[in-house]
Amino acid sequence: MSKNRIHDLIMIILGNFVVACSVSFFILPNNILTGGVAGVAVALHPILPVDIVLMIDGLTIGLFILGAILLGKQFAMKSVISTIVYPVFVTGLSKVATMFPKDTFVMPPYVATIYAGVIVGIGLGLVFRVNSSTGGMDILALILHKYFKIPEGTSVMIVDGLTVLLGVVTHGLTPALIGIMSVFVCGVAIDKTVMLGMQSAKNVMIISTEWKQIRRILLETVDRGVTILDGSGGYTQAPKPVLMCVIKQKQYPLLESSVLEIDPKAFIIVNDVHQVHGAGFTSKHVVETNETTY
Repeated sequence: MSKNRIHDLIMIILGNFVVACSVSFFILPNNILTGGVAGVAVALHPILPVDIVLMIDGLTIGLFILGAILLGKQFAMKSVISTIVYPVFVTGLSKVATMFPKDTFVMPPYVATIYAGVIVGIGLGLVFRVNSSTGGMDILALILHKYFKIPEGTSVMIVDGLTVLLGVVTHGLTPALIGIMSVFVCGVAIDKTVMLGMQSAKNVMIISTEWKQIRRILLETVDRGVTILDGSGGYTQAPKPVLMCVIKQKQYPLLESSVLEIDPKAFIIVNDVHQVHGAGFTSKHVVETNETTY
């Protein structure tokens, strides 16, 4: 197993452990209505006489099976690790939580929801940084995106919105509003974790003998447009096509791993982008730097 794969595996396991800590020590003891499988379990618990941890485990595995059927083998490969370790972590850490004195982790709802949102966001961000999936309710969002052509961001909001709506029915309006705050805090924490050390947009230029295959990967897997520039070697003067692609910061890990998998000797130049106009981007000013990554 390569060092990169070991690193990715560690990040996935660590991210799931962090999320499970938030669920076991903050979300469940305080009945926080948040997004994800834990939020659904909390919302359903008043009407289903099933142990809440068992419900989380069952939902996680059931959604993984649904995703494997509807989203295919590639999705299943990305999600299988999280599907295995997350229920184990939640079950184990929930038992650890019971070893502390009663009400140790019970706190005012607004305090608990901030802790829960931040910690879950950090955990998910660690997983997203290595282009993996946590499974769970993300699967429903991906199904909406694939079969109904709903944008991914909108799909996530729909799924989380339905979770909160379910919480209104079973817990009332105030807990649901607190849950919305948790979802918002979690989203901010995810963005900050994923963006750590990255700018908002990247301009990537790639020189490789396998440029045709890389071009296809950029269009189909990374899902970004690509421009082919005419270049030539300064010494040999031989023609060398140059691929130019502007991507969102969170897409760079996927682009880099995809390109190097095809051609480990590919020459990749990455520049921070000051401003982007056009399809797939909103006009945004970011701090301009002279940093270039090779």
